[in-house]
Amino acid sequence: MAHEIRQDIRLSQQLVMSPQLQLAIKLLQLSRLELVEMMRQELETNPVLEEDGAADEAEAVSSAKEEKEIDWEAYLENCYERSSGINFTNESEESSPEATLTKKPTLAEHLTWQLHLSPFTQEEIQVGEFIIGNIDEDGYLRIGEDNGDEELYLRSITEEVVKATGIGAEVVESAIKKIQQFDPVGVGSRTLKECLLIQVELLGCKDPVIEEIIRNHLNNLEKKNYKAIASALKIPMGRVGEAVKFITGLCPRPGSAYGQSETVTVIPDIYIQKVGEEYVILLNESGLPRLKISPYYRTLISRNGKGTDATRAYVQDKLRSAKWLIQSIQQRQRTIYKVAQSIVKFQRGFFDCGVCYMKPLILRDVAEDIGMHESTVSRVTTNKYAHTPHGIFELKYFFSGGVNMSDGTEVAATSIMEKLKNICGMEDVGRPLSDQKIAELLRESGINIARRTVTKYRETMGILSASGRKKIF
Repeated sequence: MAHEIRQDIRLSQQLVMSPQLQLAIKLLQLSRLELVEMMRQELETNPVLEEDGAADEAEAVSSAKEEKEIDWEAYLENCYERSSGINFTNESEESSPEATLTKKPTLAEHLTWQLHLSPFTQEEIQVGEFIIGNIDEDGYLRIGEDNGDEELYLRSITEEVVKATGIGAEVVESAIKKIQQFDPVGVGSRTLKECLLIQVELLGCKDPVIEEIIRNHLNNLEKKNYKAIASALKIPMGRVGEAVKFITGLCPRPGSAYGQSETVTVIPDIYIQKVGEEYVILLNESGLPRLKISPYYRTLISRNGKGTDATRAYVQDKLRSAKWLIQSIQQRQRTIYKVAQSIVKFQRGFFDCGVCYMKPLILRDVAEDIGMHESTVSRVTTNKYAHTPHGIFELKYFFSGGVNMSDGTEVAATSIMEKLKNICGMEDVGRPLSDQKIAELLRESGINIARRTVTKYRETMGILSASGRKKIF
C-alpha cells in the first residue's frame, strides 16, 4: 500500500478565550493580599512595568505624546487612568486590629452558601447537602473505589448518592452538574478529566486540541511526552505547546484554597460611609502598587532601527502584558465598585439599622442589576471585604435566602439568625429557651419558622442547645 504525503487547507471557527480575558478572570477572584503579591511579582519579572510615583506622573503623561511609530494613545490609553475609587487614608476611620480578624470559611461552608442562594428544587438541595458533605479537601466528589473504568465509576457514585438520599438518579445528576458550576470552578468533579473539562467549558474555550488532550492524553501530559501527543493528534509541536500552556494554567485541585481554616487578618477592599442621606463607596487602594509603563521602554520601541527584531518583539510582548495587567486591575476595581453599589441599594436596611434589617438577596438579583453574570458576582463577593458602619463583612455575607413573614413579605435568614442570637443572649441562663420556644417567639414577631429551622440556624452559629446553655449557680 502506497503512502502519500500531502497538504490540506481547512477552514474552521473556534472560540478560544484570550489571554487578556484569562488574566481578568484570574485577578477578579484574587483576594487583596494575593493581588498585591501578584503585582509585586509582575514588577520584578516584567521590566516594562514600573511602580508609579506622584513625582514622575507629569513626565509620564507628557512623554506619551512623543511616540509616533505605535499609536500609543490607543495602545496605552488606559495605562495612566486611575481607578474611579478614592484612596481611604483617614487614620481616624481605620479599623482596629480586632476588627480585621476573621475566620476563613471552609470549602463546605462556601459551597453551602452558594447552594442555598441557587434556584435548586427541594430535592436538589437535599442531594446537594449530601454531595457537599462528601467533597474532599481537594474539591472532588469521591465515593467508593475507582476501579479504573471511568464510566462505571461515575455511575457507581450516582448510585451511592441515590441509595443514601432516596432520590432518583436524574435529580442526583442534575444536582451534581449544578454544583460543578459553583465557585471554585471544577468543584464536585469526580475525576481529574471531568474537573479540567468543566473549567475549559466555563472559561469559554472551544479549542478541540485542548479538549482532546484532556480526554485522551493526560498520561502523556503528566509525563511531558509532548512528542507522543503531537504524533497522535498529527499536529505541530508548537500547537501542542500552546494547548499545554493553557491546560497547565487550570486548577487540578479546586478545593485546595480552602484547605486551611486559620484566623487571618483582613484589609477591607472597600469602605462604605454614610454622607448626609447617601452612602459613599470608597475603594481602598492604600497599599496597592500603582503601575505604569516605563518611559524608557516606550521610547526604545518607538525609535526606528534601534535594536534587533528579537529585542523589539520581546519589548512589544512585555508591553502588551503590562497593558493587559493594568487594564485588568482597573476592571477588577470597577467591578467590585459596581457590585458594592448594588449591595448597598438592596441592603439599605442593613446599613441604616443593622443586621436585623437584612433582606433576602441572591446572586442573580445583583447580576441582573449590574448586567453581569452570576459567576462574576460570585467571584467578586468571595474574599472581598467591606468596612461598614456595623463592622467588616465579606461581600458574600450580604446574600441570604429568605423566610416568609406572616404579612406575605420575606426576611433574610441572616436577619433571623441575628434575632435568634439576641434571644439567646437575653434569656435566663438558669432556664434557657428550647428551640421550640424560640420558634414560637419568632412566630409571635411575624416570622413563620419551624423548630427544625431554628435548630439548623442555632447550630450554624455554634450556639449550644438549651441543655448545653444551662448554668447552675
